[in-house]
Amino acid sequence: MSDIEHFEYVFLGGGKGGKTLAIELATAGKSVALIEKGMIGGSCINVACIPSKTLIQSARTAHAAKSAAPASFKPDMRAAYDRIRTVVSEMVDINMKSFIASGFDLILGTGRFTAPRTITVELNDGGTRTVEGTHVFINTGTRASIPGIPGLRASEPLTHVEALETTETPEELIVIGGGYIGLEMAQAFHRLGSKVTVLQETPHVANREDVDVSEAIETAFREDGITIRTGVKAVEVQGRSGSYVSVSLSDETNVTGTHILVAAGRTPLTSDLGLDLAGVNVDERGIIEVDERLATSAANTWAIGEVAGTPMFTHASYDDYRVLKSQLSGGGRTTRDRLIPYAMFIEPELGRIGLNEKDARERGIAVRVAKLPMTAVPRARTNGAMRGFMKVVVDAHSDQILGFTMLGTNAGEVVTAVQMAMIARLPYTAVRDSIIAHPLISEGLNLLLLKVPGKAA
Repeated sequence: MSDIEHFEYVFLGGGKGGKTLAIELATAGKSVALIEKGMIGGSCINVACIPSKTLIQSARTAHAAKSAAPASFKPDMRAAYDRIRTVVSEMVDINMKSFIASGFDLILGTGRFTAPRTITVELNDGGTRTVEGTHVFINTGTRASIPGIPGLRASEPLTHVEALETTETPEELIVIGGGYIGLEMAQAFHRLGSKVTVLQETPHVANREDVDVSEAIETAFREDGITIRTGVKAVEVQGRSGSYVSVSLSDETNVTGTHILVAAGRTPLTSDLGLDLAGVNVDERGIIEVDERLATSAANTWAIGEVAGTPMFTHASYDDYRVLKSQLSGGGRTTRDRLIPYAMFIEPELGRIGLNEKDARERGIAVRVAKLPMTAVPRARTNGAMRGFMKVVVDAHSDQILGFTMLGTNAGEVVTAVQMAMIARLPYTAVRDSIIAHPLISEGLNLLLLKVPGKAA
């Protein structure tokens, strides 16, 4: 047992919530070890949020250039790739400097539990280390799922990871999955010169949203030249991505292309962690079971981020850090009743917080709904970005805002304004009657909230 190194805090995985807490504890003088396979800073910086939004910005620039001079437009995927690598490497460097400055022990390798709060690490440069912690935090995240469609895995499909590494524009790209990752990637590659087809099994893309939102996204994509096939399931894939692929569909048609990209959900990275030896329970999906304090079934063992079932957003993982910081210091912060916004970086942009009409109906909550087209917002007209709308959900018997959805330019920023009102529990009338600078996109909130129907009797 003498070869086991002891730390007060051990982190398995270096995603947003975990790395933030590790840095803070180490800076405060605690003994901390962070085990990471190699993605310094976590998946957000390396293969998810940051590179994908960098790609989307390059695609947006290309789209503007094509709109201004269509005859001379020539997409440059290599330039987009180079920009991604520059942005990612800069942020990785910032994170590494923070790690070093904090003084925690960064262990690069693959960790697996061998006993409660004890992890053996196969080091990237050879050899092993075994560490134990008074407190242990599991922060391993998720990976892209590959559905069990015959021939799909053999076709060597792209996931978002490989798509962000490509230096050549796919000629004809088939995207399996019309969720948020699939839609962002579809529009970006279309703007960079790909012919794109999106396949979605449900009746609409973005199926967590209200039908009017999903239909507006579908309309915008189709107007831009992207093919959307909904209500169809891929049943077989033939060929190899990068040269030729053919996808047979449930309606007995087929789609062909040069590349295939899978964006059909996420799988938690828990199967090879030895969680049974750690005494940590998982559910049928492999997600670690936690309570509202993020505590697992094992003593002094916690889970953070997507692997704990936290909504799959970096900002949600960061709030897990706040919860755990509070718990370690005897505070009472939990994950209960969190208000988590999100955005999808397509054009028109989607922003959402709280309930939508579908949620309210499923929960049996009586609501008032108001909707405003972006054509009514002066700044949207000046920007030439009039697609989409704002929609608010207000309690039927009080003036509390229960949710807000916006499909339109700068939607994510406008959502933040509504979020502040919801946190403060302001009545919708306070926002309706506030003085918002003209002409801002958020000025549309004044106009939208004027349309809220009167209270139910």
